[in-house]
Amino acid sequence: MFPGTVTALTHKPLFRRRNRPGSAPGRVLGDPDAPPPRIRAVCYGGGQFIEQEIEDCDEIEPLLDKFAVTWINVDGLGDAKLIRQLASLFGLHPLAVEDVVHVHQRAKVEDYGDHLFLVARMVHLLQETDADDVAPAGLGLSTEQLSIFLGGRFVLTFQEAPGDCLDPVRQRLRKNVGRLRQAGTDYLAYALLDAVIDSYFPIIERYAEALDLIEEDLDEGGSPEELVKLHHLRRELLLLRRAAWPLREAVSWLMRDGHKLIEEATQVYLRDCADHVFQILDVVESYRDLCADLREYFFSLTSHRTNEIMRLLTIIATIFIPLSFVAGVYGMNFDSNVSFWNMPELHWEYGYFTALGIMAGIAGVMLSYFWRKGWLQP
Repeated sequence: MFPGTVTALTHKPLFRRRNRPGSAPGRVLGDPDAPPPRIRAVCYGGGQFIEQEIEDCDEIEPLLDKFAVTWINVDGLGDAKLIRQLASLFGLHPLAVEDVVHVHQRAKVEDYGDHLFLVARMVHLLQETDADDVAPAGLGLSTEQLSIFLGGRFVLTFQEAPGDCLDPVRQRLRKNVGRLRQAGTDYLAYALLDAVIDSYFPIIERYAEALDLIEEDLDEGGSPEELVKLHHLRRELLLLRRAAWPLREAVSWLMRDGHKLIEEATQVYLRDCADHVFQILDVVESYRDLCADLREYFFSLTSHRTNEIMRLLTIIATIFIPLSFVAGVYGMNFDSNVSFWNMPELHWEYGYFTALGIMAGIAGVMLSYFWRKGWLQP
C-alpha cells in the first residue's frame, strides 16, 4: 500500500459457518442479519399460468397438485422455522437444507434420489462506477449463493436477499416466449442456471473496460494509485474465478450422469451452459494474467523513469568532477610572493576569466562527447 493513496479496505470473509464444530449434521440456523423471507410462486402447465405472492406455506401444496410445474422462489434466509417448513413440505434432505443457510457453498450438484440439489453463485457489482473511471478499491464484486432444488413437479430456489439475475426467465414465462412453459421442471432449472451463467458476461466486460482504462493511464505516465487498482481488480477476478470454476464440474455432472429428472433434450441445452462456463474461465484467466502484466509494465516504467533521472544526475556529476578539480587547484591559496612558481596565474590580468574559460571548455567537450554517444538523447 502506498502511503497517502487509498485507505486500507476490509473484505467480507469468504467462509463463515454458524454451526459449532461437532454439531449434529442437518441443523438449520437462520442468520439474524439476513432479511425476512419473501416467497413468490410461478406455476404453469396445461395452458395455465399464475404468479403470486405466498403468505403461508399452506398455500403451496394446492399449487403443487394443480400445476405441472411450480417454481417457488424464497428471497431471504432470516427465518429458520419457515425454511424447515418448506423442507418438510417438499421432502428435502436435511444436509441439503443445511447447505442452504450456510451460504459459503461452492457451485455443486448433489443427488438425493427423488430430487437434485444445485448450488450456483450469482455475481454483481456493489459499486456502479463511471465508465471513464475506476475506483481505487476496484469494482466491488460480490457473490450470492443461489440454491436450487429440482423435483418432478417443482423447482424451489433460495436466495440470500431480494434482487437477482433471473428476471429474463420470469419475463419469458410471463410472455410465453420459447419452449419454457411447454417443458418440465428440468428445463426450468436449466433456464435458471443459464441465466446465472450469462450474468457473468456483463461483469467480465466491465473488468475489460477497467483494465483498458488503467492501461491508458499507464501509457500516459501512471501513478502508484494504478497499482492499487490493479491489486483490487486482480483480487476480484480471483473471486470471480472461484465462483465460476466449480460451475464447470456441476454442469458437467448434469450432462454426464443421466438422471431420471433430466430429459435427454435438456442435456443438449446444458452443453451450451458448459460452453459458456469454459468461455468465462478462459476470459477471467486472461484478465488475471493481464493484471499481472500491467503490474510488471508499471514497475518497468517506474524503473525506466528512475534510470533516466539517475542518468541525468550522473552526467551532471561527471561534468562537475573536472570542474571541481580545477576549482580545487586554484583554491589551494599558495603565497605567490614566496615563490614565482606558486600560482603565477593569480597575478594575470585575465586569470579569472581564463580559468572560467578552461572550465567552460572542459564542460563543452564533455557535453559534445556525451551527445555523440547518444547519452543526452531521450
